[in-house]
Amino acid sequence: MPATPAWPPASTPRLYVEAVLAEGLMLVLEGAQANYLANVMRLKAGDPVRLFDDSTGEWLAEVADAAKRNITLRLTTKLRAREAVPDIWLLFAPLKKDPLHYLVEKATELGVARLQPVVTHRTIVDRPNPERLRAHMIEAAEQCDRTALPELAEPVKLAALLASWPAGRALLFADEGGGEPFADIAPGPAALLIGPEGGFTEDERGAIRAHASATPISLGPRILRAETAAAAGLAAWMSRFGDWR
Repeated sequence: MPATPAWPPASTPRLYVEAVLAEGLMLVLEGAQANYLANVMRLKAGDPVRLFDDSTGEWLAEVADAAKRNITLRLTTKLRAREAVPDIWLLFAPLKKDPLHYLVEKATELGVARLQPVVTHRTIVDRPNPERLRAHMIEAAEQCDRTALPELAEPVKLAALLASWPAGRALLFADEGGGEPFADIAPGPAALLIGPEGGFTEDERGAIRAHASATPISLGPRILRAETAAAAGLAAWMSRFGDWR
């Protein structure tokens, strides 16, 4: 007998929506999402769509009606609950547009829980566009099968960050001057701090190293770009303490 085809098919479109999802809900999509489903994917009545809402999890829906400017979906089945997100934050000095978008995209794919912009002496962009960053987070989550979006925090100055640091969370400082290998890091809630282009000033490095929660870490023998260091550090942490194990 021929095998029963997988349902929903691997080619099923997957979208993030703001609405809280529930079985039987009739959801009307407009704008870019409707255009994507109706005109790019050319969905018709009965075709499947996967949806997630960063709250209840991921759901299977089917097209109830496809019009020129909107598309109506009927939710049919809950596929899975919202995932448990590993407790790792990424602290980064905002970069120029393309490297910053790469950093946010890869951090989302790698499973980071919180993205925290940090303003340092050599920070190039003090206030990145939050709507644009969120759009890149959503696109990455749609592509990598995440059911939970990272939290995107407001930018904070380095001194204020250190002064209000929460007890019980390790501050892993990716210091160009070297530090502990990841193999020696203890498990537990953590945050990875990546510097700006040009690195931290000596005063900043001294303040970070003097903090009680800070542990300088090594990301290898080469000097990495900030966006590369973020991806490398998160991958190393995930392989030891996150959901890669």
